[in-house]
Amino acid sequence: MKTIVEKARKEREEYIKEQNNSTSEKKKTILFLDEIHRFNKAQQDFLLPYVEDGTVTLIGATTENPSFEVISALLSRCRVYVLKPLTIEELFQVIDRALAFTQLTIDPKAKNFVAEFANGDARIAIGIIQVFVETHSHIKLETTVTLEAVKDILQKKTLLYDKLADQHYDTVSAFIKSMRASDVNAALYYLARMVESGEDPKFIARRMVIFASEDVGMAVPTALVVANEVFRACETIGYPECQINLAHGTAYLCFCKKDRSAYDAYFSALEDVRTYGNLPIPLKIRNAPTKLMKELGYGKGYQRYPQESLLPDKLKGKKYLQQK
Repeated sequence: MKTIVEKARKEREEYIKEQNNSTSEKKKTILFLDEIHRFNKAQQDFLLPYVEDGTVTLIGATTENPSFEVISALLSRCRVYVLKPLTIEELFQVIDRALAFTQLTIDPKAKNFVAEFANGDARIAIGIIQVFVETHSHIKLETTVTLEAVKDILQKKTLLYDKLADQHYDTVSAFIKSMRASDVNAALYYLARMVESGEDPKFIARRMVIFASEDVGMAVPTALVVANEVFRACETIGYPECQINLAHGTAYLCFCKKDRSAYDAYFSALEDVRTYGNLPIPLKIRNAPTKLMKELGYGKGYQRYPQESLLPDKLKGKKYLQQK
């Protein structure tokens, strides 16, 4: 990126000289950054002065919310354009244009199914047509794309890894289950697959933070600290270096002992909350900020370190956390 900026500055200076030192017109260089959210804070900061002085005209594309992923100084100097998902009718046009390059026709039901499945993304619709063409290339005669054929294509999962497709969730699921089984080799393999596919490192790190409490829990309480630091590293460093932090954290969590007691205890308590609603809180542990509340018995008999249960009467004696 530094090389690009230096080249742009040099070309602009040469152009000004050619125009008899006139600065009324300047040669402009457009710098297009796809997935600008993958550039960390330091990298975005580097661009700021060159955007300000006009050395480059920055165009950034992102699938994330720029309010969170682009630094405020850079964002304030840009104009944000929101690209909305395509409508069903617009996707019909995309499908028709894709088919125009083939000898294929498409059944109306199949066309509607593809458009709905694409969920506003032209790439998914085109991908389905492309897979159909590749798998039916041996057929020379005109062929109709049927609903059954489209469903068969999706079931075989022949489409490439996509953040919204099954492969995305299958891979992160395999990653989590490998860490849960303490299979460090499998976990690192699935981590590498996600990184190589361009997965957002913060998405991976968030799953690790959740895993640290859900699966490691009380066995190694500091696992949450490590996972949080991995997430922080992904925020501040970014790719490609943060893949090392992800690998470090993955290996650490794999080797940790596992204990789901806190996780299970919480959801057991949550089930009772949903079953019984807001049961009356024992008077002795209620807050008593006024004289009337004290007269009503709020806080009466409270001991700092009581021996008996402080649960509502209906749940007296209930034990959620089963300590090992």
